[in-house]
Amino acid sequence: MRRLGELEAEIMDRLWRWKRPATVREIVDDINKQRPLAYTTVNTVATILYNKGWLLRGKQGRAWVYSPVRTREEYSAALMEEALGTSEDHTAALAHFVGQMAPDEVSALRKALRGAGRQDRS
Repeated sequence: MRRLGELEAEIMDRLWRWKRPATVREIVDDINKQRPLAYTTVNTVATILYNKGWLLRGKQGRAWVYSPVRTREEYSAALMEEALGTSEDHTAALAHFVGQMAPDEVSALRKALRGAGRQDRS
């Protein structure tokens, strides 16, 4: 799985934050609050994200509305899984990763592992 490009990430970030479908016009208007960007550029990148399977697309009047296929958390998990897959020693890679985590993150990881253990038993 390839990391999102800069503009791809900006588009996805808005859709994840808004938690609702949005038109390219809405996305462009929001990006233009920080920096100028052409409608056609955002439209092209949204279409690319749709073709890559990152976005769903449906008609709303004459405009396309886009919504994410995956949550931000699912995207993050897939990136972590891919990164782990690049290591020859998964145990060592995980140990280094956990060693860099803050205590509250370690606590959240323990909770997630306990939850995963309950799912395995069902």
